[in-house]
This record gives sequence, structure tokens and C-alpha cells, in this order.
Amino acid sequence: MNKYLSFTVFISGLVTLAVELTAARLLGAVFGTSNLVWASVIGLILIYLSAGYYIGGRWADRSPHPQTLFTILAWAAFTAGLVPLLAKPVLPLAAAAFDRLQVGVLAGSFLGVLILFSVPITLMGMVSPFVIRLLVTTPEGAGAVAGRVYALSTIGSFAGTFLPVLVTVPLIGTTLTFVLFSLVLTAVAAGGLWLSIGWRAALRFAWMPVAVIAATWLWGDTPFKRTAGQIYETESAYNYIEVLERDGYTLLRLNEGQGIHSVYHPVELNYHGPWEQFLVAPFFNPDFEPDEVERIGIVGLAGGTLARQATAVFGPVPIDGWEIDPEIIAVGREYFGMDLPNLDAIARDGRVGLAASPYRYTVIAVDAYRPPYIPWHLTTVEFFQLVHDRLADDGVMVINIGRAPDDRRLIDGLARTAAEIFPSLYVYDVEGSFNSILAATRVETEVDDLYRNFSRLVESGTAHPLLLDAMAAAISNLQPVTPGGIVFTDDRAPIEWLTNYLVLNYLLHSGTEGLQ
Repeated sequence: MNKYLSFTVFISGLVTLAVELTAARLLGAVFGTSNLVWASVIGLILIYLSAGYYIGGRWADRSPHPQTLFTILAWAAFTAGLVPLLAKPVLPLAAAAFDRLQVGVLAGSFLGVLILFSVPITLMGMVSPFVIRLLVTTPEGAGAVAGRVYALSTIGSFAGTFLPVLVTVPLIGTTLTFVLFSLVLTAVAAGGLWLSIGWRAALRFAWMPVAVIAATWLWGDTPFKRTAGQIYETESAYNYIEVLERDGYTLLRLNEGQGIHSVYHPVELNYHGPWEQFLVAPFFNPDFEPDEVERIGIVGLAGGTLARQATAVFGPVPIDGWEIDPEIIAVGREYFGMDLPNLDAIARDGRVGLAASPYRYTVIAVDAYRPPYIPWHLTTVEFFQLVHDRLADDGVMVINIGRAPDDRRLIDGLARTAAEIFPSLYVYDVEGSFNSILAATRVETEVDDLYRNFSRLVESGTAHPLLLDAMAAAISNLQPVTPGGIVFTDDRAPIEWLTNYLVLNYLLHSGTEGLQ
């Protein structure tokens, strides 16, 4: 029995962390993956575990019997398997509240789903102190027993950190991941009951896995979101991915869905978003012609909207696009016309991919914005130096940045950092959105260069209409560049401080415009 108790501790630690990581995925589909969401998940899980440690220790002293432990474990397994099913009626309400910016409903739904985890996590928290009580036979050996138990629990937690993220969620999804780990824990509980008091005792709990499986079969395949126009949804190791059809346009949304990451239309190319605004960037160089674009790099390829637009405007120039999520690349090819012969879609982190690239680029576009964050490692002076080194002599870096209606501190901070590397900076807002574009040229330029290039291209009549529309929009929305704050570095880049405030402003804003 002692060996089985040690095995139980290992599995309990594994399932606890697997449930925690899967909980973040369950919530991320609706509430996003901001550090505020992660802090809430981790913080409450720790509170539930603390309650379990305390209650489990006292319970073990009152009833130091294996059957008591394994009965608790059976209920922990059962309630863990029901979490996603009980959350399903709440999550669509939360998703609708997020779309309509109904903060009260959103907060209530978020708290309600988190409370669902209180029972299974508290019950699992009872396991370690209970096992210690059962294994300790003499006071002299108590320390060694406690150390072994917590070591096994931690090793199990280590395994449980990776299994859902890298294996089960991408393969079978969030709901079935909960069910799978619920059944694993149920099997351990049943085995413990069999060993301690016989197989008849184990059979008394057989209804639990049957109920979980039946409920999953009946209600488990309903989507997390019932968004109007949804034609596809899936979960990858990185994201909840949703594809929508609206008025002939195909839209890509990730996680909580407050950002439209890609748009596709079989005929229309101008989506009046940030994508076409990237095309303007090289024309801050003097006397620049469209056929001078030789190679483009895109950090944050998503469904390839920018790549399609750039190919239409500049011709089939080589484009290297880095997208960390291979499932998004597959969705791009399936739904967003991303099968471009001049596009090399690379499933890799953008900074790592750019560092490994042997090429120099006319344009490097950074569009890795995931509301509410730009990944911090794409905001630092070291990253901007890498971009500078990969640009051609007339190259330009261009970044999509989110903002709140009355808060431009993130833009100012990125401008302050980019100014350490690039001699000339320009900022223009994307009309009708909470986005701004920061362009930084490798050589010193003037804003008049953009005006002159636009006038010349209009007069020539040879430029693509999409480019002219984008240039006109950029010129009419140029903003003063006001670098401020600290220089972001790999050692210190407090993006969260700026964007947390941006998030609160965004959720409280009464408009209907969105981050893209």
C-alpha cells in the first residue's frame, strides 16, 4: 500500500497542474491570456490548494484510513470532469458580454467559472497531507516522509505542466482533456479503494466515470462560443482559434476574440484595418518606387492578410512570414487564401526566426499584437537592433500597436526605444480602431518624403489603388511622435504595466471599435 500511496501522490500532483493549465485554456477562449487572467487563475488555485492542505491535514488526523483518502480522490476526479460541462452555459454569456463590452456580466462570468474549480482543486490539495499522515509511523521519520511526498507531488506537477499544453489539448481539446485526467484520477482512486477495502467498495463509485462520460457525450461537443457566423473552431497548443463568415468576409479571431487577426475576401483587398497600413512604410524613403521592394519579413503572419495585400501591390516578391502557431498557418491556407507561391510561412517564434534568417528585407512588419499585449521580447532595444541589422539600406521597420482612446503611453514607450536604433520615426493612427502604426526608417528621412511619393504615384497612375488608399489614410492620420518613458530592454520591459491600464480603459470604453 505504501508504494501505491506514493504513486497516488505523483498522479494527484500531475492532475492538479494539468487541471490548472487546462483551466487557463478554458478561460483563455473567452477572457484572453493576459497576465491578469493568469494571475487570477494561479492565485485562486493556490488558495484552493491551501484550503485543501489545511482541511486534509485535519481530516487525516480524524480518519487516518486509506479508504477515506481514496473516497476524497474519487470525488475530486468526478468534480474535475464536470468543470468544463458546467462552465459551458456560462462561457457563451461571457463571450457575448466581451463582444458587447458588458463589464458586469463579464466579471461575474469570470468569477463564476473560477469558483467551479474550488471543489476539485481543494479536494486534490488534501492528498499530500493525507498521504503523509498515513505513511508516517514514527516521529523520527516524519521529515523524510514529508520530503518524499512533496518531491513526488512536484515531479508529478512537472509532468502535468507539459502534458495538456503540448499533447492533450492540441490532440483532443480542452473538454476531453478535463475528462481524460478525471478518468485517470478516478482509476487511481478505484485502485486504492480496491487495495484498501476490496473491489465491491470500488464498484460503489463506478457511476462517477459513467456519469462524466455520458454528460460529455451529450453536451461536450457544443462549442465554447456560439458566435454568429462561426464556420470553424479549434484549439492548438497556443490558441483558441475561431473562423467567422460575415457579409462575404472571412475573419480570424483568437482566444477572447477582441482582435480580428486576419481578413479574407475573394475580390476585395482593402479591409480598412492595420494590414494595408503596413504597405505605406517604405514610402517614407525619398523617391521610392513600388518595384524597389525586394523582400518582406512579417513577424506575426496569422492568416496571411498582409502577405496577400503586399503581393498584390508589390508583385510576387519573396515574403518570409513567421507565425509561432502552426495550426494558424494551416487555418490560413484553408480559409484565407494563404497558398501564395512567394510566401514562406515559417512556424517559429518571430524573433528567433528573424535572427536565423540569412536575408535582408526592405520591410520588416511586426504584427504579433495579441490584445492586450505585444510580446515583450518584440519590444526591446535588442530586438530593434536585430531588425535594423536585417533591413536593407533603405529598409523600414513597421509595428502595429494597440492603444486606449486616451492613452498613448505604449506608443510613446516603443517610440522611445526604437529611437535608440532608428534615426527617423513616424506614427499614424488606423482610423476607426484602437490601433496605431509606428514606422522607423534605417536611414534618416523626412515626412515630406511620404507626401512627395504619394503625389508622384497619384500622378503616374501606375500604383495599385490599395496602396494609394493606404497612403492617403496614413497621411490624413499622421500623429506627432512623442517618445517617452524608459527604454525597453531584454532585462527590463514593463509592457504589462502599460497594457494593463490599456485593458481597463478598453473594457470600460463605451465604443464598439476593436483592437485588430
